[in-house]
Amino acid sequence: MRKKKIIIAVFVTTLLASCGVYNSLMNLSKLKFKLGSVNNFKVAGITIDNKTNLSDFGTMDIVNLTSKVMTGDFPVSFTVNVLAQNSNKSSGSNISDISLESFPWTLYINDKRTISGNISNPVKVPAIENTTAIPLEMSLDLKEFFAGDGLNELINLALNLGGAKGSPSNLKIIAEPVLGTSLGNMSYPNPITIIDNTFN
Repeated sequence: MRKKKIIIAVFVTTLLASCGVYNSLMNLSKLKFKLGSVNNFKVAGITIDNKTNLSDFGTMDIVNLTSKVMTGDFPVSFTVNVLAQNSNKSSGSNISDISLESFPWTLYINDKRTISGNISNPVKVPAIENTTAIPLEMSLDLKEFFAGDGLNELINLALNLGGAKGSPSNLKIIAEPVLGTSLGNMSYPNPITIIDNTFN
């Protein structure tokens, strides 16, 4: 009798584990990402979200930026909002809400690999009609990655990304999301490419 109970217990445990794996795989398939807006773009501390071309900068700003370019320095900072969509519909299901435990990412600008990072805290992505924004803080020296570009090219690149008419179309993020599950953290089987025009 004792042996039979042990066998049953092992079977139940295996079944529950299998269900947990299935639910986790379902979660992986339900969570999609795309790039949203680029906010708070600054070039050498100068906010550019109200600018469209070089003539919108003040004289001293241009002098300062020219000096930085000549010395091989063009620091920028901005926020890229990654939009996460959880298409689970049943709020009563134990797989409705998804916990994004980790989100290692690498930023590409004009298909050039630049910096990498991660989220500082887990993000809960509820099963709702709207999307959940995951802000990724970026800070890098454009001159390091676009060494051959002059002031005009660098300013235009920055404005295309974060100016008054900017968009994330020149950006992509390669990420390896990690989800929290009842069986522990589970990584995506392959890195995913996140762009601005479609959920992936």
